[in-house]
Amino acid sequence: MKKFIPALFLLLSAAPLPAQVVSSAAQHPNDFVIVSHNQQAVIAVDASDDALVLKAATLLQQDIEAVTGKKLSIVHNNTGAAPVIIIGSLQHSALVQQLVKEKKIQADSLQQQWEGYRVQVVNNRTLVITGSDRRGTAYGVLELSKQIGVSPWYWWADVPVQKKAALFFPAHALLADAPKVKYRGIFINDEAPALSSWSKEKFGGFNHLFYEKVFELILRLKGNYIWPAMWGNAFYDDDSLNIRAAEQYGIVIGTTHHEPLMRAHVEWRRYGKGLWNYDSNATVLTDFWRKGMQRATNEKIVSVGMRGDGDMPMAQGTAISLLERIVSDQRKIIAEVTGKPLSATPQLWALYKEVQDYYDKGMRVPDDITLLLCDDNWGNIRKLPRLTDAPRSGGYGIYYHFDYVGDPRNYKWINTNNIARVWEQMHLAYEYGVKNIWVVNVGDIKPMEFPISFFLDYAWNPHAWNEDNLSSYYTSWSAGQFGQQQGVAIGKLINAYSRYAARIKPELLDASTYSPTYYNEADRITKVWDELQQQAEAIGRQLPGSYKDAFFQLVLHPIKAYGNLQHLYTAVAKNKFYAAQQDTAANHWAAKAKQLYENDSLITLEYHALHNHKWNHMMDQTHIGYTYWQQPRVNKIPALAYVAEQGAHPTTPVAKDRVASTPNSHVPNLFYEKNGYVSIEAAHWTSAHNHSSVQWKVIPDIGRSGSGIGTFPVTVAVPFTNTSPHVDYTFYTYSNGPCKLHLYFSPTLNFHNDEGLQFAVSVDQQPPVVVSLNKDDSDVRTWSKWVANNTIEKIVEQQLNNPGRHTLQYWMISPAVVLQKIVIDCGGMEQSYLGPPETKK
Repeated sequence: MKKFIPALFLLLSAAPLPAQVVSSAAQHPNDFVIVSHNQQAVIAVDASDDALVLKAATLLQQDIEAVTGKKLSIVHNNTGAAPVIIIGSLQHSALVQQLVKEKKIQADSLQQQWEGYRVQVVNNRTLVITGSDRRGTAYGVLELSKQIGVSPWYWWADVPVQKKAALFFPAHALLADAPKVKYRGIFINDEAPALSSWSKEKFGGFNHLFYEKVFELILRLKGNYIWPAMWGNAFYDDDSLNIRAAEQYGIVIGTTHHEPLMRAHVEWRRYGKGLWNYDSNATVLTDFWRKGMQRATNEKIVSVGMRGDGDMPMAQGTAISLLERIVSDQRKIIAEVTGKPLSATPQLWALYKEVQDYYDKGMRVPDDITLLLCDDNWGNIRKLPRLTDAPRSGGYGIYYHFDYVGDPRNYKWINTNNIARVWEQMHLAYEYGVKNIWVVNVGDIKPMEFPISFFLDYAWNPHAWNEDNLSSYYTSWSAGQFGQQQGVAIGKLINAYSRYAARIKPELLDASTYSPTYYNEADRITKVWDELQQQAEAIGRQLPGSYKDAFFQLVLHPIKAYGNLQHLYTAVAKNKFYAAQQDTAANHWAAKAKQLYENDSLITLEYHALHNHKWNHMMDQTHIGYTYWQQPRVNKIPALAYVAEQGAHPTTPVAKDRVASTPNSHVPNLFYEKNGYVSIEAAHWTSAHNHSSVQWKVIPDIGRSGSGIGTFPVTVAVPFTNTSPHVDYTFYTYSNGPCKLHLYFSPTLNFHNDEGLQFAVSVDQQPPVVVSLNKDDSDVRTWSKWVANNTIEKIVEQQLNNPGRHTLQYWMISPAVVLQKIVIDCGGMEQSYLGPPETKK
C-alpha cells in the first residue's frame, strides 16, 4: 500500500466542491462530446483492470443512459473509434499506461496519492478518467456522473436524474482531487426495528443485494469504509457473497469497537464456547479470532482490544497488563494469518467509553495502530491529541455519532444533527491531527441523508468548509438534489429544520420542555414549526411531480413529523395547565392531543407509502412515551387529565411579559433590561478585540436560539492578560445590585483531560472571573444534563453598582470554546428551555 500523501488539485476554481464543468451545450469546437444529437462516445476500459474500475465503467454507462436516454458501448481496447472515454487506474490499465508513455497525460501528480483522480480531455476525441488506485479511478468516474446530473442519493432517496439531450466536457477543463482524510465511512447500527424490517422485506435481509446498494452509495459519496450492521447480524457469516460485494465495490470493511479481528459479536453467540473472558478462555477466543482473520481476505481495518460481552465494560478492575497482553496476542494472530509485517495490515484500537480510561491511566499499543478517539455518543469529542504529542505512524481517528442507543436517552427516529455542530467538532479533530479514520454511526442510513453527505464531503476535504462559508453547504447540497432554481429556498428549509431539531432530541421532548406561560414559549416554538411546514409545502407545490417523493423524504417529512410532535406536547402541557385550575379547557386540549397522536401515525404511513411502498418500515422506530433511556416497546400517548363539565369558562394562560420602562432613545444599539433580565445572543457583540494570532468569528446557526462565537484558529491559545482577545456587550438596566450572568455554551468536552477549557467574564471593569467550562465532564449527572439540553450553562455572580449603561466583557482563555448566549438576571428570570428572548432594541 502506498504511503498516504493527501492532496487537492483544482479544478478550475476555488469553489468548495469541484467546479461544475460538464454542460449540455458545446462552448468550444474542441469540447469533448459525451452525447450529442448525432454522436455519442464509447467507454473503453481494460478488461484486466480492477473489478471496481470495471464496475465504475458500468455505472457511468447506466448514468449517462439515465440522463440522456442513450446507452454508450463499453469496449476493452482503444480501437481508435471516437469519441472515447478511457477509464483506468495507473497500476492496472494498459490503456492509461500507453497514454502516460506517449506523454499525453501527466501521471506524476497521481503517483504518490491515495485515491487521487484526474479527469481531462487529451484531445477533442478522448476523455481520460484515471486514478492513482482503484478507488481514485472510481471517484473520478462518479464525479463525472454527479456533474451530468446523477445524485449520489438517486436510489436511496429517489432523487430524479436531471434529463439532458446532450453532454459536453470542456476541452481545457481539469477535474483533479484527492482526499485529506484517509478512511472515511459509516457505521450501520441500531438497525432494528426500521432498517432490519425494511431490508428483510426488500432484499431478504442484510445480504449482498442489500450491501451492493450501500456500497454504491458510499462510493458515490466518496467514502471508502464501513462498519456493517451488527445487531444480530454478521457481515461475513450471514452471506458468503458479502465479502465479494465489498471487493467488487472497493469498500474497506471494519468491525466495531467491541468486535476484534473481523468477528461480529453475534458470532460468539453462534459459535463461541465458554465465557467471553480472556483470563479463563484464551484458547477458545484465540481460535475464534484466528478464524475471523483467515476468512477476511478482503481489504480491511482490523479492530484490536476487547470489551465485555455485549458491548459492555470488562470486569471492574481489569488490569491494563491483561489488555496489553490481549492486543499483543491478537497481533501475533494477524501476522501469522497474513504472512505480512504488522504495519501492512491497518489496525485500530477504539478508545470507547471506559477504554479511554485505560489509555489515560497509561495503557499503550504499538505505534502503527490507529488510536480511534470517540465522541460521547452525542456528538461531543471526548479526547484529542495534543499538538505537542509525538506523531504516530498509525495516526488517529474519530468515531462519531448521528444516532445512539443509551443514556440519557435513545435517539434513533429522525435526523436531529445540526451540521454546524458537526463541522465545529470535526474541524477541531482535523486541526488537532486526527486524519486517518473518520467513521460515523448513521443508524438506519435513512433519514440521515443530509448529515451523511456533509460528514463524507467534509472528510474528503476539511479545507473546503469553514465558519465563513458553512451556510452555503445547505444551498449547494439542495441544488444537487432539486436543481439550482430551488437550491437556495430548500437549503434554507434544511438549515432551519437542522437548527430547530437540534435543540432537543424528540425522544427527550415532553410537556415540560417548553413553558406554556413564560413568554408563551410553547406557542412560539409551535409557531416556528408551523411556519416552516407552510414554507416547505409551498415550495413542494412548485416542484415537478418527479421530485415529490425525494422532497418528502429529505425535507418535508422531518419537518411535519417533528412539528406534529411539538404540537402534541404543547397540547399536553396546556391540558395539564388547565386541569390544575379545574378549567374545562383541559378537555379541549386532551382531544387535541389525541388528534395529534393519531396524526403522528398517519405521517408515518405517508412515508411508508412513498414510491410504491419502497420505504415500508423505514419509520417504524418508536418515539413517543419514553420513561427512561430505553425506547418504549410501542408508542404511547402521554397521560391526559379531564375536568368535569360544570359551566366553567376557559381561561388563557398568563404570559409573563411585563412592559419595561422606556429606555433612553439617544443610546443606540443596546440590550435593555426587560422583566428583570437582559438577554443577548453571543453573535451580537458590541465590539470584538482580536489578537495578532487569534480572531473572533461567528459560527452560523450552531446555537439553540442563534449563532455562536469562538476564536480561530482553534489550536491557538494566548496568555490571559488585560489585552487578551475579548468581546464587549453593552447593555442597560433599570435596577442595580447583585445579578447573575447565565452563559450558555455548546457542550464541548474536556478533550485534553486537564483543568478544562476556560474563559473569563467581567462587568464594568470589575476583575475578570475565570471559569472552567468543562472540568467536571466526567460527572455523569452533569454530562447528562449538558447533552440533553445541548448546552452547558455557567452562572457567574456580579454586582451592578448603579442603573444605566454597562459593559460586559467576555474573555478568551482557551480555544475551542463556543459561546451561544448571555442572560443577565437582575431578579426576574424564570426557568425555561430556550431562555428569554433577546432584549435588543
